[in-house]
Amino acid sequence: MSDRIERLSFDQLAPAVQQVLDARVKRLGYLGEFFKCAGHQPDILVPFMEMTEALKHALPDRLTEVGALTVASVMGNDYERNQHERLSRKLGFGETWVAAVEKLDPDGAEALSDAERAVQRLVMAAIERRGHDISAQLEAAIDCIGADQAIAVLFLIGRYLTHAIIVNGLGLAPPVPSIFEEETAA
Repeated sequence: MSDRIERLSFDQLAPAVQQVLDARVKRLGYLGEFFKCAGHQPDILVPFMEMTEALKHALPDRLTEVGALTVASVMGNDYERNQHERLSRKLGFGETWVAAVEKLDPDGAEALSDAERAVQRLVMAAIERRGHDISAQLEAAIDCIGADQAIAVLFLIGRYLTHAIIVNGLGLAPPVPSIFEEETAA
């Protein structure tokens, strides 16, 4: 982790970033280290967060969470994975569903719907093959969720890959533990 990148406080963030993050910080009760670092680039961070919000409207919650958890698991981004585990639980998807997604085995994931398995296959193939030769997975996703949502999934992959590269590159520790670590500790 680089100590040469100052961790900004909420008050040090550009006003536009504060506006975009205010509700999130109030809801979570903290400003994540990702934002403390990424806040140095407000003209990039604001549209990044706007994209995040737009993706929530473009896809049903379950597909968004399949994509987010899959990218985070493939990329070893515990920072995002742990947060999306909690969000998935809050949305009522349950630990069994989260564990099924995180196994990264869509063919053996009985807890996932056909659409969720198709999305996970697309996400995994896109990352593994760097977007090349994924037409079979893309067509299968289109069959399940339609062309508009399949395009949204491709954008979602890019959004969560960006987050993973920044978090992993900066060596940021997750702000919260995995829901499965909580259960073990209890």
